[in-house]
Amino acid sequence: MPTKNRILVVDDEEALRIVLSAELEGEGYQVTNAGDGQEAINILATNEFDLILLDIKMPNVDGFEVLKYVKEHSPKTKVVMLTGFADLKNAIESKKLGAEDFVSKPYDLVDLLTTVERVLTGA
Repeated sequence: MPTKNRILVVDDEEALRIVLSAELEGEGYQVTNAGDGQEAINILATNEFDLILLDIKMPNVDGFEVLKYVKEHSPKTKVVMLTGFADLKNAIESKKLGAEDFVSKPYDLVDLLTTVERVLTGA
């Protein structure tokens, strides 16, 4: 049996993290959660993930800072940015910093799962 892809969900909205984690686990992924950027960096210091779903706007350490950390310390890890502030500037900045994709909130769950699968398989 193939190993499950490990996904880190980073978002300061607890309800969103819970729903998204449950859906991903239901699809067979191994999921870890972080409530803000600093917590994500702490987790990333000792764990490896195949994919990170990363909110941009968070207190303390924002998604862009976490993305920079990931690209510096774990360059093979793929990152999909999540944001309720779906503007072109954030999308361009995310791509410049190395994110694989960008999904605006509120997102359609089927679309998000399709994006996750596409990014993980490199399709």
